[in-house]
Amino acid sequence: MKVKYIIGAIVETVIKLVALIFIVTYVIRGATAAYDYGFRVFAEEPMEAGEGRIISVSVANGDTAKEVGQMLQDKGLIRDAGLFRIQELLSENHGKIQPGIYDLSTAMTAQEMLAVIAVEPETEEEEE
Repeated sequence: MKVKYIIGAIVETVIKLVALIFIVTYVIRGATAAYDYGFRVFAEEPMEAGEGRIISVSVANGDTAKEVGQMLQDKGLIRDAGLFRIQELLSENHGKIQPGIYDLSTAMTAQEMLAVIAVEPETEEEEE
């Protein structure tokens, strides 16, 4: 009976150890992925170094940051539309996306693209 108890304790310890290793590995991988994603919010590199390619994009009236991000991703200007949405949410240009046709470069960061897309149209003041 004592041998069964010892074998049972060893098996239980091995199972607990395997579960602990699995949990620690899962937490480390998750934390690393979260850190990398969070870092990219503020330090995302442009798609191409140098001058890049110029691509014209059209933003319709009422387009959301999600829709604009998806369009930019589809055209190859950014890597991740979800990341663009977070960057827009945290930027000074939040909620300022203007409709129009814009020439954007693959050498621009998402922040630079937001600065171009969020430019308020200039209004001419009447002189008296």
